[in-house]
Amino acid sequence: MNHYSIASLPGDGIGPEVVTQGIRVLEATQEKLAGFRCEVTTYSIGAGEYLRSGNPLPEDTFQAISQHKAILLGAMGLPSVRWPNGTEMAPQLDLRERLDLYAGPRPIRLYHEDFCRLKGYGAGEIDFVIMRENTEGMFWSRKKSISANDEQVIDGIRISRKGSQRLFRAAFEEAKRRKNKVTLIDKANVLPSMAYFRGIFDEIAAEYPDVSAERIYVDASALYLVQRPDSFDVIVTENLFGDILSDLAAGLIGGMGMAPSGDIGDDNAVFQASHGSAPDIAGKDWANPSATILSAAMMMDWLGEAEAGDAIRKALETVFADRSARTRDLGGTCSCTEMGDRVVQAILAG
Repeated sequence: MNHYSIASLPGDGIGPEVVTQGIRVLEATQEKLAGFRCEVTTYSIGAGEYLRSGNPLPEDTFQAISQHKAILLGAMGLPSVRWPNGTEMAPQLDLRERLDLYAGPRPIRLYHEDFCRLKGYGAGEIDFVIMRENTEGMFWSRKKSISANDEQVIDGIRISRKGSQRLFRAAFEEAKRRKNKVTLIDKANVLPSMAYFRGIFDEIAAEYPDVSAERIYVDASALYLVQRPDSFDVIVTENLFGDILSDLAAGLIGGMGMAPSGDIGDDNAVFQASHGSAPDIAGKDWANPSATILSAAMMMDWLGEAEAGDAIRKALETVFADRSARTRDLGGTCSCTEMGDRVVQAILAG
């Protein structure tokens, strides 16, 4: 039997609510399928931890977390808790950088026609992955100190050959498992850093002659994601562009409550919903846990338990076939806990 040591980081706001449901689903999956066991250890990080201890990611906690191969993370940060430079607490970004989680897959899949704001798309007809670079790009400037007396502030973008090569190879390998198409999103017509980025993409694309490669500027991609989202397979892009476009893409499939994600490195990986902490609904049991549940499915895939990942996704499809299974963000009244209940029941009955 395979045993997996998983770190749970519930975090802030609605994070603990959705992570609870994700863990329940993992427990149901291992009960149904057998063959593996997940041992979950919970750690406190985030804005709430900062208010308690003065550090959103204490060093001893980071060292303990880093010993876990897989990490299930809830929402991090609270808008009212900020660093002196005005930015929010973001220990999830610290984890990406310190654990070198360079590839950020954001799967975008439509699970029911009811969830799509575009006409004419049914379940599965929007299905692509945004592969976001996680450790460089514009986010590289995020820890810069600023002063109210500064006359200007300039953020820089970091694009390295090593960082780009490993990202592009991850994107092409993902495409080989899917529909054999990679789309580079950049701004190479204006920014020298993006022209450099594109040049490295071209080099790596030559290593994968059987995978179709296309290149689109980021402004045009925002248009095409709305006009023809079904034309994409794997999108690969810089950190900030990926952050923005993954939110736009989530809007095609029902919103952030339907958008899972991974932050993957060579030795560790973090899996989390793409949404924030939503403190306005925290504690009300209103949150949509689907993105966290789907992130747990991604985690099982990455651990080599593809049958478990497939079982979780199939259970969600079964649940969503019932139009009463809609949380408030999807126009229904189903609670976070009730959605967890339904997915667990579907797994056990599957």
